[in-house]
Amino acid sequence: MSTSLDLVGKPIGSIGYGLMGLTWRPKPQPAEDSFKAMETALAQGSNFWNGGELYGPPERHSGHLLNEYFKLHPEDADKVVLSIKGGTVLGQLRPDGSAKNVRRSVEDTLKVLDGTKTIDIFECARLDHNVPLEETIGTLAELVKEGKIGGIGLSEVKASTIERAHKIHPIAAVEIELSLWTTDVLNNGIAETCGRLGIPIVAYSPLSRGALAGETIRKNADIPEGDFRKHSPRFQDDVLEYNNQIVDEVEQLAHKKGVTKAQIAIAWVRALSGRTVTTEDGRQIKLGTIIPIPGATRPERVIENTKLVELTDAEMEEIAAILKRNPIKGDRYPKQGMAHLNL
Repeated sequence: MSTSLDLVGKPIGSIGYGLMGLTWRPKPQPAEDSFKAMETALAQGSNFWNGGELYGPPERHSGHLLNEYFKLHPEDADKVVLSIKGGTVLGQLRPDGSAKNVRRSVEDTLKVLDGTKTIDIFECARLDHNVPLEETIGTLAELVKEGKIGGIGLSEVKASTIERAHKIHPIAAVEIELSLWTTDVLNNGIAETCGRLGIPIVAYSPLSRGALAGETIRKNADIPEGDFRKHSPRFQDDVLEYNNQIVDEVEQLAHKKGVTKAQIAIAWVRALSGRTVTTEDGRQIKLGTIIPIPGATRPERVIENTKLVELTDAEMEEIAAILKRNPIKGDRYPKQGMAHLNL
């Protein structure tokens, strides 16, 4: 499926697999169906898996599903490079980066995995601004020394935080939202800092929270109740039609190329690796490794997402022009109620 990269000294495919949707939704699909999607991802070469202690309730999150999968397929454990997000108050989305809770989060997840799989990278889902960074990263560094995790990741942090954290302990990866609808990382110093420090970026939601996957969402009423996007500013009717101009133009490009718009979207994120790009303020920056991690619940979608599509320089320029004339409208998260999820 993909050329080989390395994370924490282990080979991974250039497209990863996000596990969030398998357990974190109002009515998760049966585990047997998830196992089929997971098997397909691995067969396609997507062996970097991204899960979370917070991806579902304490009694049923990524760790439980992974435990069951690896008990069925113990031979797959060494093939998978596993990243786990945690570091929140148990059962809540509120960050708690204290030494006590970070250790609890790691050790609880290891108990759930029950020896079926090690944690290759552990990252706190969000920075806890009430706890010194030195305490949070220092505790994770202790857990690396103890052999409980293989490396330390960061999630949704500023460039300055990456710099500070990397001085405390080498950072294995930085996870951030990056897609055709979310290009902030290319202009706010995050991608530049990661490139300079040699830290891979793990790009979640490369399909713009589903905007570039399958059927185009034309109005907010198309989104089912209980779906996060129902309240997302970018999916409200006053801006959705405008934002879909990107989707429609990308679909035209996909049609010309004989692929799907999802494949174009993922290929664009992957093609940023090692590329020199121009920021909004006119500076040239060199990007490092960028690994998209699309999620999918069905094998056929996994196959679509993991097909290796190459974009020419001319196609990358065409996409850059599409983005320039269609600047996205609306924040990533609602201003109220989910403020803790913002940087």
